[in-house]
Amino acid sequence: MGDVRGRLIGLLARRRFGRRRAGGAPDALLSMLPQSALVPLQRTLLDPVDELGRLRDAEPVSRLKLPFGLRAWLVTGYEETKAVLGVGGAFSNDFTNLVGTVGITADQNPGGLGFTDPPAHTRLRRMLTPEFTGHRLRRLGPRIEAIVSGQLDEMARIAESDGAVDLLQSFALPIPSLTICELLGVPYSDRADFQRLSTTRFDLLGGVTGSLGAISESMEYLLTIVEKQRSTPGDGLLGMLVREHGDDITDHELAGLADGLLTGGLETTASMLALGTIVLLQQPESRRAVRDDDSAIDPFVEELLRYLTVVQVAFPRFAREELQVGGHTIAKGDIVLCSLSGANRDGDGLDRFDPTRAGRPHLAFGYGLHRCIGAELARMELRAAYPALVRRFPEIRLAADPGDLSYRKLSFVFGVDALPVTLH
Repeated sequence: MGDVRGRLIGLLARRRFGRRRAGGAPDALLSMLPQSALVPLQRTLLDPVDELGRLRDAEPVSRLKLPFGLRAWLVTGYEETKAVLGVGGAFSNDFTNLVGTVGITADQNPGGLGFTDPPAHTRLRRMLTPEFTGHRLRRLGPRIEAIVSGQLDEMARIAESDGAVDLLQSFALPIPSLTICELLGVPYSDRADFQRLSTTRFDLLGGVTGSLGAISESMEYLLTIVEKQRSTPGDGLLGMLVREHGDDITDHELAGLADGLLTGGLETTASMLALGTIVLLQQPESRRAVRDDDSAIDPFVEELLRYLTVVQVAFPRFAREELQVGGHTIAKGDIVLCSLSGANRDGDGLDRFDPTRAGRPHLAFGYGLHRCIGAELARMELRAAYPALVRRFPEIRLAADPGDLSYRKLSFVFGVDALPVTLH
């Protein structure tokens, strides 16, 4: 199993990073966007760029200048973001709002919950919710712990021969990947392709068309998985949906749900594990607390989620009616983008990482109708992984200065391309 795992992760690394090393400019659409429209997707190391904070302080709801006559707004304030995400019926998330815009076609619709409105959203979410309750998720706890332990073993083996270990490849990516495969009931051997498709859709340096192409490719593959589950339902979530809902859910809806869970739970958690480790290894007090005190793990994870906010921007909202947000009039049809990273830093001292603070609820998983359904699963993985890492390798250190790491320069999900560490 170890050899297979190593080959798959190696394949992933070549596919994932080869394009980046070879270079490649953003596509024509991105080149048309003014700098102000890209600010919510940019960072300075782990922090949102200063320009985002200045914009939020001056105008927490501001107009975005976009080409093609599109009217759009950027929301960066905490209360204003909650107001938009919590309104519900006043905004639409439906993918059809994008069709016909800058070459987007209906057959590129990924389905799932993120680009769906009620009543379809309500029906699909009701089917999924039982699988994401604390009681049902607890059955995955032992499996998550085993996955974490297996990846720590893998890191130790690599360190024996190579010295430094890429924590992203050997730890941060495989843990959520194997967990999601376990949850969905998809073949282990398909993990590398799943990771590649997930990463490509969120990384805009490959261009918007590359992102949409990854969505289409992912859906095509997932439809073949769904066909197999229709004929022989497995023990995973897809098999459960087939057995319990049968003809009440279409193949495209099943594939869309799987795609949403895969990408929503893989790339985001992998980025959290990698970036969170950078924070953990630079915070001696937090490191000791996470290693020695079980009660410190939950507040550490919650503060990390707020501080890092790897999902930088929420799904776009389209105004169904004229309404007021933050003193501005949003016209019917306007696009509203909420900067989750900006909102989670809105307040005195919130640019600092402090797991002892008694803070307000963060928006790292979104808010309202479209809040991430897999939030508790992500928490389980983070709570299991960080303590196990520093207990197994108490002398683990970054093998590069944080300022020299290669961070994503333009991505809806913020992350790092590699994270070299030494274990001893």
